[in-house]
Amino acid sequence: MLKRLDKIRFRGPRTRDEFPDLGESPPASDGECNDDVQPKPRSAAVRDMEEVLRDPAGSGSPTMAAAIQDFQRSESERLSEVKGHLEIALLEKHFLQEELKKLREETNVDSLRQELDRERSKRVELEQKMNEALRSRLEDSPPQLPRKQQSPSNNGTAEKQQKEVWSSRLQKWLYERFGGYIEDFRFQPEESTVEAEEPLSAKRLTENMRRLKRGARPVTNFLRNLSALSNWHSVYTSAIAFIIYMNAAWHGWAVPMFLFLAILRLSLNYLIARGWRIQWSIVPEVSEPMEPPKEDLTVSEKFQLVLDVAQKAQNLFGKMSDVLEKIKNLFMWVQPESTRKLYICLWVAFISSCVLPYKLLGFMIGVYAGIKFFIIDFLFKSCPKLRDKYDTPYIVWNSLPTDPQLKERTNATVSRRVQPVVSRSSLVTVPSGVSREEETGRSHSAKKGVFHEIFNLPESERPLAVCENGWRCCLINRDRKMPTDYIRNGVLYVTENNLCFESSSSRSGSSKKNKVIKLMDITDIQKYKVLSVLPGSGMGISIATPSTQKPLVFGAMIHRDEAFETIFTQYMKIMTTSKPPVSAEL
Repeated sequence: MLKRLDKIRFRGPRTRDEFPDLGESPPASDGECNDDVQPKPRSAAVRDMEEVLRDPAGSGSPTMAAAIQDFQRSESERLSEVKGHLEIALLEKHFLQEELKKLREETNVDSLRQELDRERSKRVELEQKMNEALRSRLEDSPPQLPRKQQSPSNNGTAEKQQKEVWSSRLQKWLYERFGGYIEDFRFQPEESTVEAEEPLSAKRLTENMRRLKRGARPVTNFLRNLSALSNWHSVYTSAIAFIIYMNAAWHGWAVPMFLFLAILRLSLNYLIARGWRIQWSIVPEVSEPMEPPKEDLTVSEKFQLVLDVAQKAQNLFGKMSDVLEKIKNLFMWVQPESTRKLYICLWVAFISSCVLPYKLLGFMIGVYAGIKFFIIDFLFKSCPKLRDKYDTPYIVWNSLPTDPQLKERTNATVSRRVQPVVSRSSLVTVPSGVSREEETGRSHSAKKGVFHEIFNLPESERPLAVCENGWRCCLINRDRKMPTDYIRNGVLYVTENNLCFESSSSRSGSSKKNKVIKLMDITDIQKYKVLSVLPGSGMGISIATPSTQKPLVFGAMIHRDEAFETIFTQYMKIMTTSKPPVSAEL
C-alpha cells in the first residue's frame, strides 16, 4: 500500500480527507504489493464534475456552474498567455536567424584575418633571422693580424674579409638608422577592414537621433544667425555688420576679416569650455525639452519609432536626390534655356579672370556679395512677386526639372500625341450637342456614367486634380446597425464644394448607396485611428456633420495624409468668407 501511495502524483492542492487513512485501509496481501502500477483513483473534483453533468438540476448546480465558468476563464487566460509566448518565440527566432547569418559572415572575416596575421608573423620571423645571422657573422669574424706577421699569400683573403666586414657594418648602420623609414615606404596590399554592424535596437536608435540633434545644433544656430542678419531681424546689428563688411571689402580686407572672426569664435569656445558663461546670438536659442529615455518600449512604440525614422530618412533622401538630379540636368542641357544662362556666366567669369587683376576682381566680388546678402536678398524675401520676376538664380533653380518630372513630361507628350487619334475615332459616338467637357466627364467613369450624374450634382462639380482618380477607402457609418450599411467599400472624391463617396456596390446604376457631404456642413475633421491596437497613427479620417449622431469614418486609406490635407485646404477656402475655420486635430 505504501508503494501505491508513493506512485500517486499530486497535480493540484489536495486535502488529506480525499485519501483513506493507512490505518483504516483494508489489509493488503503480498501479491498486491508488487511493482505493477495500479490505475489512479479519480479525484473528488472530477467526480463532482461528472455528477453535475449527470444531474444539472441538482442542489449544487449554481456553484458548480460558477466553477465551470471560472475554469473556462482560466483556460482562456492560459491560451492568451500561450499566444503571447508564441509571438515572443517567433520574434526571437527571427532575431536569432539574423544573428546566425552575421556570425557566418564574421567567421569568413576571421579566417582571412588569421591568414593575414600568419603572413605577418612569418615576415617578422624572417627579419629576425636575418638580423641574428648578420650579428653572428660580425661576431664570428677572425681578428686581423698585424701587417708584419701576414704572409703575402694571405694578403688578398684578408683584404676581402676586411671589405666584407666593413660592408656588413655599413649595412647594419644604415638599417639601424633608416630601417624604420624604409619599412614605411614598403608597398603592401591594402587591408580590407570590415566594420562591425550593430543590430537594430530601439534604444540605440533613439540615442543616435539625440546625438544627431546635439551635433547639428551649432550648425543650425550659425545658419539661423546668418538668416537673421540677412532678414534684418535686429536692425542695429545688421546695420553694424553691413558697415563693417563693406568697409573691409572696400579696403581689400574681406579674407582677413573672415579669418579673424574664425579665430575669435575659437577663442570664445575655449573660454566657454573653461567654464565661462558667454552667450551671444542674434536670434535667441530655443531649448527643446529633452524627454527622459525609456528603458522598455512596447512593440507598438518600437514600430512607431522605426516609422518616424524611416519617414525622416525618406524625406531627407528625397531632397538630396532632387538637388543632385537638378544639378545633373543643368549640366546635361536637359533644359537649354537654363543651361545657356550658366554657359554665358561661365564665359564672362573666365574672360574677367583673364583680363582684370585679381585685386580688382576680388574687390568686385566682395562688394557684390555684401550688397546681395544684406540688401537684394532682403528685398526678394520681403517681396515674393519681385523675386519671382527678377531673381534669376531662384527662377532657374525652380524651373529645373527632376527625373520624375521629366518622366511625367514625356508621358504627357505621348498622351497628347495619342489623344487626337482617339478623339477622331470617338466622333461617331459623341452627339452633336455634347460639349468636350461632358465628354471628359464620361471618360472619368465610363461604366457608371458622368460624374455629376452619379451624385446628382451640377455639371460644374468635378473632382479636383489631386483626386481625379479618387482615394480607395471604406465608409464606416456608426449610426447604422445593419452590416451592409455599416461598412461600405468605395472611392472618395473631393470637388470644389462637396465631398463625394462612390460605393463599389452601386455598379448597377442606382446612386442610393453613394454619399455626398457638403464642405459647408462639416463641423469637425480629424485624423482617425480605427484600431487602437495596431501601431502607427492610423489610416482613417473622421468627419462630423450635424446630420449624423456619430462622425463618419473613412478608413483603410493608403494616402490618408494627402486626402486630409486636400479636404482641409478646400474646406478652408470655402469657410474663410463665411465663418471661422474648424479645428483640425492632426
